[in-house]
Amino acid sequence: MSFLDVWQWLANLVTFFGLPLAIYTFMLEQRKERENEDEEVYQLLSDAYIDFLKLVLEHPDLKLRTQAATPDLTEEQHERMMVLFEILISLFERAYLTAYNDRMTAQQRRRWHSWDDFMREWCRRTDFRMTLPSLLQGEDPDFADYIRQLAEEESVNCVEDCLLGAVATSHVQVENAPPHDTRNGL
Repeated sequence: MSFLDVWQWLANLVTFFGLPLAIYTFMLEQRKERENEDEEVYQLLSDAYIDFLKLVLEHPDLKLRTQAATPDLTEEQHERMMVLFEILISLFERAYLTAYNDRMTAQQRRRWHSWDDFMREWCRRTDFRMTLPSLLQGEDPDFADYIRQLAEEESVNCVEDCLLGAVATSHVQVENAPPHDTRNGL
């Protein structure tokens, strides 16, 4: 075997093993890059949600961190609340479009569940749910369907919670009631 034959054989060996290794390394780097991009998007969205919560704190009279709808709003308060709801819907839509996928990895699913929880929390508010039809005009149809479904589920959960709360309250009232005195017909 001549030097050129050995050299050719080594070149073929390197190609045989090196090319698949290079492809594997490239694919691994691409995957890491996508994960880093996903993490960056998640962090940017989280920062935007924190900024939104700061806006909510700047308007304590709207009582937006409670579960119940805020009663008796003035026209100006109602307008501020609607603007905050519009900002929130915009943020939720952005999260849906950039983070939601039918085929998510475990890490993507964990990230998405936090957004799903945020959306559900807001959908528990009656005033938020009631304004969804106007807030969703012109929004992405898939996102609109998704949040409508969440609102419907949370509406049912709210009704169930209210019914369970009423039963629990009446049970506590009965337990704490003074004993019934039957001697005097009371």
